[in-house]
Amino acid sequence: MRPLRDSDVVLGLESSCDETAAALLRADGTILAEAVLSQLEDHAPYGGVVPEIAARAHLAHLPGLVRRVMGEAGVGPGDLAAVAATAGPGLIGGLIVGATLGKGIALAAGVPYLGINHLEGHALTPRLPGVFAGGLSFPYLLMLLSGGHCQCVKVEGVGRHVRLGTTLDDAVGEAFDKSAKLLGLPWPGGPHLERLAASGDATRFVLPRPLLGRPGCDFSFSGLKTAVANIVAKGIDEQGRADLAAGFQATVAATLADRAAHALAMAPDATALVVAGGVAANQGIRAALTAVAAKAGLPLVAPPIRLCTDNAVMIAWAGIERLRAGLTEALDHAPRPRWPLSELSVTPV
Repeated sequence: MRPLRDSDVVLGLESSCDETAAALLRADGTILAEAVLSQLEDHAPYGGVVPEIAARAHLAHLPGLVRRVMGEAGVGPGDLAAVAATAGPGLIGGLIVGATLGKGIALAAGVPYLGINHLEGHALTPRLPGVFAGGLSFPYLLMLLSGGHCQCVKVEGVGRHVRLGTTLDDAVGEAFDKSAKLLGLPWPGGPHLERLAASGDATRFVLPRPLLGRPGCDFSFSGLKTAVANIVAKGIDEQGRADLAAGFQATVAATLADRAAHALAMAPDATALVVAGGVAANQGIRAALTAVAAKAGLPLVAPPIRLCTDNAVMIAWAGIERLRAGLTEALDHAPRPRWPLSELSVTPV
């Protein structure tokens, strides 16, 4: 495999859950074209993601998104240097769709294929040129906060990640969605709960803060969710709903700030605190983590909101990072619904 040039173009595909996405990036980080198709309307009647519906939507729309971004960028298959597709973790049906399409394009174009770990896509996004002034160097501390994941990870390099803590039960995004549902809000609940919280009194209800102050940086949100359910069951008015939403959000922000402080103490050589995942869009949580980072003398790096949620830009960029490290996959590389960062390949094929 020849060395990667800045002008080389990589196609990224994302299909791990309920966003179908494609993007084209130059190796210097320039985004040539990107497209994301949300499946919210497909899943909203069920109050959550239905795996079979998600897989069918990826199958129906991903090829069209690829044609769209290639058309917008004026790029053909013969112009590609590589194809990167999410290969896990995620819903296996969607992963098979994206990985199979990615392999087919790579095979037809005669270029390398990269099966990308979705979590590493989030982990490496802050290194995309333009996200952080001057660029971000290893190692740094990542808080990955989404509906499916809640982890503190020390990112030491491409393919080199040390998980410092994780959730013992619900992911933080899952806790947001379930608490929002209890409050009668539409799915996905996080953005709706944040809007409702803006008119509430966060001090009205006393809510538990699981693991607050304890050693390590593991998380637990099931007790908090249960407390919300118990308060709602007793009956609350409209203002009470807003107050409970505000209290829930403030409690989560304080818990995440405490866990981040502990994680930074476990990674004293970290160059920054990075937050990614859908929950990173919450402004109250960003403010709490900014304060923690500042106290440690570090910047808080938060990618643009569109790059915090699932997208193909991060997949293409992770592919570029792995190509520069000489890492690719064989075409028999199998998608994995469970794929811990600790099991990433760091040896060139």
